[in-house]
Amino acid sequence: MKPAVPCYYHLDVEVSPERVGQVKRILAAHLRYWNLEILVESVCHCAEALLRTIEEHAADKNSTIEMWWNGQHLITAVSDNSQDIGPHRAPQGCLAQIAALSDGWGCCATGAGGKIIWFSWRARAAERAPLVPPAPAPSLREARRTPRHVPLPEPALSISRDQVEAVAALG
Repeated sequence: MKPAVPCYYHLDVEVSPERVGQVKRILAAHLRYWNLEILVESVCHCAEALLRTIEEHAADKNSTIEMWWNGQHLITAVSDNSQDIGPHRAPQGCLAQIAALSDGWGCCATGAGGKIIWFSWRARAAERAPLVPPAPAPSLREARRTPRHVPLPEPALSISRDQVEAVAALG
């Protein structure tokens, strides 16, 4: 098995209702590119929950989303600069969803008074399988040889075309 190449993605976004869907599609595309299709639904759901919370409750709608993939762990972090909702006052439903969907999560305050909420998963990148049609499965019957082209022997008695027409007219 070849070692995975570490990957990093960073996105600064001003959160609005229409941008939440765009961000979900962007994150899903990066996860698929990193061959982490299995994590798309969970990561996008957790990121959406955090972005919707920022959109509904924060005065400063600017946020940053970061993803790190090291070949075994994916860590996603969503941060904002809003001092309106601190880590200890974040809506509990949002954090409960993140705790239920991820292997680990946490939050910490930033120097600017905002917060960073991160969540992680343990995963392995799937090996890329070539898109080659599978060979047909052998049947239970014995395989027979392909017949060779063998010239047919000349009939011993050959009839001319005129004779065939004469017989057909009588008959």
